[in-house]
Amino acid sequence: MPPELPLSTEELHSEINALNKELTRLNQHRYIKLHNSIPKMLGFQFIRGLAFGLGSVLGATVLVSILVYFLAQIDFIPIIGEWAQEILIAIKPEG
Repeated sequence: MPPELPLSTEELHSEINALNKELTRLNQHRYIKLHNSIPKMLGFQFIRGLAFGLGSVLGATVLVSILVYFLAQIDFIPIIGEWAQEILIAIKPEG
């Protein structure tokens, strides 16, 4: 609960000192230090974008390959089964 107004000069100095200490503590936080520097922030965002892109591609690859595998197992629907079998043959590594 905020203090009652009006504050005395001593209470005002005390409140200002408390705010100053809190601001100093917040400015020492790693997240704030990172965003105070443009090159560091750009580097962090670049690495973050690479990780997001790689995760998206790998996740989509796994999901699509599982979907194609299950579609290839469907023999009673000739069009989907043949189409999925062609995709499975196309993405299957030769060896």
